[in-house]
Amino acid sequence: MKEAVKVLGIFGSPRRGGNTEILLEEALRGAEKEGASIDRLDLSDFVITPCKECHGCDDTGKCIILDDMEKIYPKLLEADVVILASPIFFYGVTAWAKALIDRSQALWAKKYLLKDPSLGKEGKRRRGFFISVGATKGQKVFEGSILTVKYFFDVFNADYAGELLFRGVEAKGDILKHPEALQQAFEAGRRLVQNP
Repeated sequence: MKEAVKVLGIFGSPRRGGNTEILLEEALRGAEKEGASIDRLDLSDFVITPCKECHGCDDTGKCIILDDMEKIYPKLLEADVVILASPIFFYGVTAWAKALIDRSQALWAKKYLLKDPSLGKEGKRRRGFFISVGATKGQKVFEGSILTVKYFFDVFNADYAGELLFRGVEAKGDILKHPEALQQAFEAGRRLVQNP
């Protein structure tokens, strides 16, 4: 029997029940409908100290800061699909999401300095997907975040499989006025599992 695709949903907003969470839940529902096993992290529930740029991970590939990232690293590496969902704060991902990304420097060291084969060309390939909502309608509102997320995915061999981005959506629950957005999120979740 084929093993279920493991999908990790990472929620980067401190606001529960908001637009980004609604979209993430739809994507996870779509993935689950295709038989995936789902795990979800609400980053505001975790203690993630920002990266100290101490280079403590350079020789080991392990971060010297002992906090909740210890629980998150294995989840990133076990997943087949990672969906990162973050609203835009000042043209970037939230501080919670950025702390997670910056602390992935340990994985970067493991991959690029220590040449760990599990993160090399022969290592397991994953898929990464980005969901984001921004209040402003600015044309460049998502550009910085997309670049950051792509580099984050790269450190654990997750190919950037796309994004779902919505401008001009701010008030809590406003995304529900856009039923096509919910459908797009659901279908994205399904597709990510169908073509791992």
